[in-house]
Amino acid sequence: MKKSILLAALFLASMTFASCKGNSANKQDATENAANSIEMTETQADDPIHLTQAEFLKKVADYKTDSKEWKYLGDKPAIIDFYATWCGPCKQVAPLLEELSKEYAGQIVVYKVDVDKEPELASDFGIQSIPTIWFVPMKGEPKVTMGAMSKEQLKDHIEKVLLKK
Repeated sequence: MKKSILLAALFLASMTFASCKGNSANKQDATENAANSIEMTETQADDPIHLTQAEFLKKVADYKTDSKEWKYLGDKPAIIDFYATWCGPCKQVAPLLEELSKEYAGQIVVYKVDVDKEPELASDFGIQSIPTIWFVPMKGEPKVTMGAMSKEQLKDHIEKVLLKK
C-alpha cells in the first residue's frame, strides 16, 4: 500500500516538472474527467476565454483566408494558452493565467485552446508540446514559449512583449 502511494506521488511530481508532449488519445478518461471537474463553471468578463477554431478565426486571426501574413484581429494584446486538461504543467499554469487575467483586466485578453477539443487548430499551428503559450502583441508576430512558466516569467512577458513597458 505504501509502495503504491509512493509510486503515485513520484509519478505526479515528475509530471509537474516537464511539459506534456504527444496526443492525449492514450490518456484515461478518468484523468480527464477529474481535471474537468476542477475547471470553473461560471465565466466572468476578466476570466480566460476558451476558443474554438471558429472563434479563433473571428477573434484572433483568420489564417484560413489570409495565410501569408499574421494579422491579429483583437483590440487588446493577448495571451493564448494551448493546453490539455490531462497535462500536469498546464494545470500549474492555468491558475496563474486566471490571476493575471484579472490583474491585467482591460489591458490584455487571455485565451485558452484545448488541443484535444481543437486538434485541427493545434495542428495548423504545429503545436506539439503543451503548454504552448503565445504572447500576441497588437502589431507584429506572436512570441511563442513552451512549457510551464512561473507567474514572474508570465508577468515579464506581459510587460515586455504585450504592454511594451
